[in-house]
Amino acid sequence: MLGWAITFFIIAIIAAVFGFGGIAGAASGIAQILFFVFLALLVISLVANALRGKGPSV
Repeated sequence: MLGWAITFFIIAIIAAVFGFGGIAGAASGIAQILFFVFLALLVISLVANALRGKGPSV
């Protein structure tokens, strides 16, 4: 998901360079949404892993 956010961010930068403001705005908005969804899933995953509390298997 972070890869998709980076992809849309790059599309937004390229569109902004070529003067396509609407496309750049839409792509940056999508990139922001995907980035925050990625962060939320990362935090949920870390909390779930910590609550599971399994120690390292030997």
